[in-house]
Amino acid sequence: MSVTVSSPAVRSLHVSRSHHKRISKPRVVMSAVRSSDSLGVAPILTKLKKNCATPLPVLRHVADAMAVDMRAGLAVDGGSDLKMILSYVDTLPTGNEKGLFYALDLGGTNFRVLRVQLGGKEERVIATEFEQVSIPQELMFGTSEELFDFIASALGKFAQKEGSNFALPQGRTREIGFTFSFPVKQTSIRTGILIKWTKGFAVSGTAGKDVVACLNEAMERQGMDMQVSALVNDTVGTLAGARYWDDDVMVAVILGTGTNACYVERVDTIPKLAKGISKSPITIFEKTISGMYLGEIVRRVLVKMAKDGGLFGGSYVPEKLVTPFVLRTPDICAMQQDTSRDLEAVESVLYDVAGVKSDLSARKTVVDICDTIAKRGGRLAGAGIVGILKKMEEDSKGVVFGKRTVVAMDGGLYEHYPQYREYLQEAVTELLGSEISKNVVIEHSKDGSGIGAALLAAANSKYEHDFQ
Repeated sequence: MSVTVSSPAVRSLHVSRSHHKRISKPRVVMSAVRSSDSLGVAPILTKLKKNCATPLPVLRHVADAMAVDMRAGLAVDGGSDLKMILSYVDTLPTGNEKGLFYALDLGGTNFRVLRVQLGGKEERVIATEFEQVSIPQELMFGTSEELFDFIASALGKFAQKEGSNFALPQGRTREIGFTFSFPVKQTSIRTGILIKWTKGFAVSGTAGKDVVACLNEAMERQGMDMQVSALVNDTVGTLAGARYWDDDVMVAVILGTGTNACYVERVDTIPKLAKGISKSPITIFEKTISGMYLGEIVRRVLVKMAKDGGLFGGSYVPEKLVTPFVLRTPDICAMQQDTSRDLEAVESVLYDVAGVKSDLSARKTVVDICDTIAKRGGRLAGAGIVGILKKMEEDSKGVVFGKRTVVAMDGGLYEHYPQYREYLQEAVTELLGSEISKNVVIEHSKDGSGIGAALLAAANSKYEHDFQ
């Protein structure tokens, strides 16, 4: 489940998420090439940098507040602005798993189906195959049965293509790890009640129902001998996928359009945990330092600078720039990668996206703004990671920082935005110090959630004790 973090300690550093509200349009004046007024822009840029600054004391405050709020969220539901959601994963892959397992990754308008043949400690992953399937738009507004029947049918067709590299032991049912990236109330490793559809889906008849049961029933209707063994969040899948290869992986973070993180928690530190659940569940949180918002923050700054600082000449505000979310994070990333003398890529993005011609001075200011916002986001993300590690260190009485600890990272923002990635690492090193930070390894785990879901199906298989 995606959970918004709005910690009191960092609230002042957040930009409002009220993108559903109408934004009044500044006066729009048509114009040709404009020259930016550096005297008008400079004070606004200075104030922006001051307000977005994340010096070490601020990062420490964020990390400490994260650890405190995590404890409060684990004590009781609603005990903190930071909600801590149990994943019900208490068995992670060990490397001993053997057999054929499937994964279904449903998180948007496309879904992925995957199969993996596991060979135990010696052979590990023998073979893997996957396909991506687009969901017809009409099914995004159809009924629950129609959507899940389509998914089950695609999964069935994929299963029929099993080659000689894949073999299901006799007497077994094909088991699936189901990555479902929509808001659910999970009650066990195999059950999750849909709270609501998001990401443009408006499917009727699913809300309030168990999505695992919906998929299992659809597979039965298709005459398929398959069933879900594990329902997981994509971040939990990333943790499992990375942990399979490296026992030192303790945290997984996805920094993409949205932001999620999970980590292995000790049961004795979760007062709200229902009785009867053993071992170490994994908890999830989300924080809006993500790709969904960075581009929009830059756009709002540009509108203010254009209106009040004469960034594009006078009080000229490009008409297209007034449109919320028209400037995306890949756009600001592309502008920051521009090393040409005349910043030609910046000029192109501004013209194509905002519909304005810019001079070199304005383009340099735009790059400066992009860097300021990316730096704040990356450093706050780093502080959040340290907050998780700090909480784990305190509970383990010195075990986490005293040994190699791996944080598995995935997501388009982390993967494709090098400056953001560098600022994140920089913040982690500053907070932990040079010696301790040597033990904390931040690694990219590309597309780990898919195979991770299949591995969790194996680890939580009804045949889990039969790895011979």
